[in-house]
Amino acid sequence: AGGGGRLPGPSPLTGFSPQALVDDTEDVSLDFGSEEELALRKAKIRHPLATFFHLFFRVSAIITYLFCDWFSNSFVACFVTILLLLSFDFWSVKNVTGRLLVGLRWWNQIDEDGKSHWVFEAKRVPTIAASTEAEARIFWLGLIICPVIWTVFFFSTLFSLKLKWLVSLGVLKDLTGC
Repeated sequence: AGGGGRLPGPSPLTGFSPQALVDDTEDVSLDFGSEEELALRKAKIRHPLATFFHLFFRVSAIITYLFCDWFSNSFVACFVTILLLLSFDFWSVKNVTGRLLVGLRWWNQIDEDGKSHWVFEAKRVPTIAASTEAEARIFWLGLIICPVIWTVFFFSTLFSLKLKWLVSLGVLKDLTGC
C-alpha cells in the first residue's frame, strides 16, 4: 500500500508537503546571532566581581551589626566599622555596580551661575551586552531588601530601648537607602 517512493501528501500540521519544505529551506539562512551574542544570553552573571561586592559590603555591615558585640565591647569601633562598610557600599553602587549591573550613572555638575545640578542617566534600551537579567535582579533586590532589614533592626532597637544604637541605626538605615 505504498506509493512506491512517492512522498506522502501535505502534513496536517503545516499544510506543506515534505518535498516543498526541503525545497523552500535549502536557500534560507537563519540568523540566530553571533556565537558571542548567544554566549552572552546564556550567561547568568557577566560581572561576578561587581555582583559579589554589591552584596558583600551590605551583607558584611548587617553581619557586623549582629555579631560585633562578640568581637568588641566598643560601641564606637562597631559603629565606625559598619559606617565604613556602608560607605564602601555607597561608593561601589554609585561608581561601579550601578553602571555595570543595570546601566545607571549619576554625577553632580556646577553650572556657570554656581548652581549645583544632579545629572542622572540610565540605559534606554535593555541590551544583553550591558547586563543580564540575573544581575539586574540581584542589584535591585540588594537595594530594596537591605534597607528593609535595617528598618527591622531600627524598630527592634526602639522597642528594646537600646538608645545608643537607635540613633546609629537611623543613620545606617539612611546610608543603606541612599
